[in-house]
Amino acid sequence: MSGQSQQAADLRQRVRHFIETEAIPREDLAHVHDPVALDRTLAQLRPIARAQGLYLPQFPVKHGGLGLSWTERAGVLEEAGRSYLGPGAMNCAAPDQPNMISLLVNGTEAQKQTYLWPLANGDIRSCFAMTEPHPGAGSDPSMLKTTAVQSGDGWIINGRKWFITGAVGARFAIVLVQTSEGPTQLLVDAHNPGFKVVRAIRSMDPYAIGGHGEIEFHGCFVHSDAVLGQVGKGLVYAQQRLEPARLSHCMRLMGLATRALELAQAYVNERSSFSQRLAELQLVQGMVADCHIDLYASRLMTLDCAARMDASQSVKTETAMTKVFVSEALNRVADRAAQLMGALGMSEDTPVSLILRELRSFRIYDGASELHRATLGRRFLKISASSTT
Repeated sequence: MSGQSQQAADLRQRVRHFIETEAIPREDLAHVHDPVALDRTLAQLRPIARAQGLYLPQFPVKHGGLGLSWTERAGVLEEAGRSYLGPGAMNCAAPDQPNMISLLVNGTEAQKQTYLWPLANGDIRSCFAMTEPHPGAGSDPSMLKTTAVQSGDGWIINGRKWFITGAVGARFAIVLVQTSEGPTQLLVDAHNPGFKVVRAIRSMDPYAIGGHGEIEFHGCFVHSDAVLGQVGKGLVYAQQRLEPARLSHCMRLMGLATRALELAQAYVNERSSFSQRLAELQLVQGMVADCHIDLYASRLMTLDCAARMDASQSVKTETAMTKVFVSEALNRVADRAAQLMGALGMSEDTPVSLILRELRSFRIYDGASELHRATLGRRFLKISASSTT
């Protein structure tokens, strides 16, 4: 891809080979909504990814990662994302990927020893607990209802979180709570007696690592050294993780959408109806063309954001626009792919229907499209008003 070094291009090809020869052959419908079965397969794949030099593409070299720039990461994460097993196998999947960065930037040395290094090594998993049932925090994190009150040499947490990706089987959680000094992030071990995964919520997307859990905090005591970063800066840290997390999602899910399109193209090239191949029908040709247009535009927007991040530029606006466009474009690609394959595209005989379910969810996760549009609109109108005064 333009702008990438030969070394990055070679790495991308090695990732493609790993996905095609190791990850995709291990895909199994038994993984759907079964975080334990999914974890078992990922445990098989991680040593292979590590041995092939594909592990932790987002992490600094001095800490055992590949140290890729954002631009280099784009192609690698897209190839990894062709299989739902790829990102987890290479330890660049959400929520562990942004959690690692949060711990690396804001964690104490003791927190890194306890949480970060085992997480980076793939020995444990984690989750990020922010979203709450009504009337708590959702798209608006300022509505936090889960509280933490100081008590002696620590904090007592009470509240409930839900749709917490990765919660089932997580060793610890980064929990956003409300304190007297403002929103704060606390590290909570899953074996804490005040921490309970109430249930795994069955959702549309089938392959979330660790599922989507509902967590209850009841008199959950943590020591003062559980604070991640500074007290009162929890929302600042949450925003810092969101922008790169959105971009990483765009990169990974691009791979799934591309794979769905490739499967659909193979189908219409083989399938005949009314004495001609489906691929010879202009309506089919137009749908395929629209898919490639959506993917091309999505890659360009994603790469532009990646280049800006590599240049240490602010991408608050650009990542929001990219997340909205790419989430909707990839959903269109998968929807057309399923339509092109007819009844087969509705079934689980191919991955396409499951890919469609995975990509539909992206329009909600990391901020619904409507929320981003409203925020962007206000931002642009404010800029416009200030420029005319």
